Amino acid sequence: MIPAIGLKTISFLLLFPAVSLHAQLAVKGETVYTMSGAPIADGIVLISNGKISAVGKAGEVAIPADYRFLSAKVVTPGLIDAHSVVGLAGIYNQPHDQDQLDKSAPIQPELRALDAYNPREDLVEWLRNLGVTTLHTGHAPGALVSGQSIIVKTAGATVAQALLDSSAMLTVTLGASVGQNFDSPGTRSKGVAMLRSEFLKAQDYLKKKQAKDESKRPARDLKMEALGEALSGRLPVLMTANRVTEISSALRLAKEFNLKLILDGAAEAYLLLEEIKTAGVPVIIHPTMARHWGDTQNASFETAAKLKDAGIRFAFQGGYESYVPKTRVVLYEAAVAAANGLGFQEALAALTIDSARILGVDNRVGSLKAGKDADLVLFNGDPFEYLTRVCAVIVNGEVVHDVCR
Repeated sequence: MIPAIGLKTISFLLLFPAVSLHAQLAVKGETVYTMSGAPIADGIVLISNGKISAVGKAGEVAIPADYRFLSAKVVTPGLIDAHSVVGLAGIYNQPHDQDQLDKSAPIQPELRALDAYNPREDLVEWLRNLGVTTLHTGHAPGALVSGQSIIVKTAGATVAQALLDSSAMLTVTLGASVGQNFDSPGTRSKGVAMLRSEFLKAQDYLKKKQAKDESKRPARDLKMEALGEALSGRLPVLMTANRVTEISSALRLAKEFNLKLILDGAAEAYLLLEEIKTAGVPVIIHPTMARHWGDTQNASFETAAKLKDAGIRFAFQGGYESYVPKTRVVLYEAAVAAANGLGFQEALAALTIDSARILGVDNRVGSLKAGKDADLVLFNGDPFEYLTRVCAVIVNGEVVHDVCR
């Protein structure tokens, strides 16, 4: 018969699966890619209380006797999906789990992904088991302004447990897809004009909020407040723009309103490399294997390599697909780019540290360094080889997946 204390312990672990008996870990890799320096052959990463406590060669890092030990062919930082709708879009493609795009109005900056994200969504677990430990997610492209995105870890039973940034970026879309979802705008110029008009209104709102006479200050307006955060530079603006026309418009809008711009998609970015570089704008590139039609008909497997050669920082994304399972896997997208001129090290950087820098979370994730969050992926071979399997995933120092798949 199990003692009462044992039953309580078992119940606790069932209710709170994030709690682990192994808070202290030693991870050994034949090759450890730290992304904060050169790869380490026969490397060790020590983990304690959710953080990395030491990284180095096996002969130089002492492993305490009570640490749980894991080993793999290759160890990398946790992968980062730099743009997704996972957690708002669900795996079953049914109305009850599709919160990624509200079509009641084309401009809704007040909508927060924070209020719709489901950390228990099966798609979150699916990505986590494939090595994605950090996710920048939110409303889908397809509205002029679809809402505010969030950055989360792919572990945690509640939004609060998963959350890294509750208001990461303002998500904007330029191009034909907007006209497919709304009666207005019907043309590219109308779409840009509508955005400019709203930003001008937000500028006026901010000025009135500063009035010395409180009676002359406007009532709170969530829409204007969100746009005001973008105008102040506190809220970066992620603009989905794939064709040269849209990319050029995005750069003009950013210059006119002094926006902190990040280009999303950018299928034809290779035609405007000089302009993007001069503007100092990073790119979250379209899924490499995205279907080439509509705004992405001129997408290329080589765009990532061209961005790298031009000195433009970029990251990979899972993106949004209208069919199940709603997202692509950044690991595979990066692998294709690596084989088309980008190279291994650059592709891995775009999946980890460069992505973390673009998202503004590199103080916590993106590399294996003492003091950072203990997010690691253990592979049984080259991460970009299709037959390689993810054999363990660690998030915040907890082993959340340990079956090769």
